[in-house]
Amino acid sequence: MKLERLLSIIILLLNRRMVQAKELAERFEVSVRTIYRDVEVINRAGIPIITYQGTNGGIGLAEGYRLDRNVLTNDELAAIFTALRSISTSYGNKHHQGLMDKINSVVPPAYSDEFQQKTSRVLIDYSPWDGNDTLRPKLQLLKEAADGGLVTGFIYSDAHGEVSHRMVEPHRLILKGKQWYLQAYCLEKEQFRLFKLKRMKELEIATGQTFIHRELPAQASASSPSPSEQLRMTEFVLRFRAGDRHRAEEWFGIEELVPADDGCWLVRKAYREDEWLYSFLLGFGHHAEVLEPPHLREIIASRAEQIAKIYRSPSST
Repeated sequence: MKLERLLSIIILLLNRRMVQAKELAERFEVSVRTIYRDVEVINRAGIPIITYQGTNGGIGLAEGYRLDRNVLTNDELAAIFTALRSISTSYGNKHHQGLMDKINSVVPPAYSDEFQQKTSRVLIDYSPWDGNDTLRPKLQLLKEAADGGLVTGFIYSDAHGEVSHRMVEPHRLILKGKQWYLQAYCLEKEQFRLFKLKRMKELEIATGQTFIHRELPAQASASSPSPSEQLRMTEFVLRFRAGDRHRAEEWFGIEELVPADDGCWLVRKAYREDEWLYSFLLGFGHHAEVLEPPHLREIIASRAEQIAKIYRSPSST
């Protein structure tokens, strides 16, 4: 990711007097233009990087500059290391391990044991239980396209089952709710859209088609619902039997459970009402009952009846 690359460039320049932009581009598998954009970002952060012209030229830190040791404390280095290792469970590449090795190299020897203990206490594993062999290639290709400003095409099946071919300008990868999304400018719709990676296939970078990164709109994010999405939020109440308390705790957390007079447990939540919500509620089977609102209860009941009808009918095979 970009932050990882910026940190790697800074650490590399601290250890080498000068390095060519082409070498950096090859090392991080991005374009030379991307490297120069990174240099501008680092300069704006207050770390002076100078570009030297000529045959023996390249990119280097300003003469006499040294990174203040207080810029990153030992605890901050440990936090960065832990975050990188966690991200690597779903989005790992060879540069992640390289950067972690570099962070290890700047840890004071006297702090080494404590550093190892702190970085081993927490691991956030983003990888799915069934593996991510199909997901990793998609992430790598889209990262390359976003970094290099390369137009990308793919076949996409939306939430309604409609299949279309999309040509987009990839801008950002987002991990939300255990799912990866691509935030991209759709050339057909002429606006930013979010695409779930699991719904993509036949990804390919368009030959000879590049783009200049656009300013991301405030609402084109999977991190929070837009005003229009908030209007489609439905508050509902679930009732779990006493013996199914553990199921409610697993999905909603202990704090969300409210005891009922009959020994059952109630959960009140608000989610966006769509096909995902219906499938989510049906997934609890007979362990949970929708009490409110009435229309949602009717929808779940109707779909449960349709499922029962399928299983009561003779199998067609």
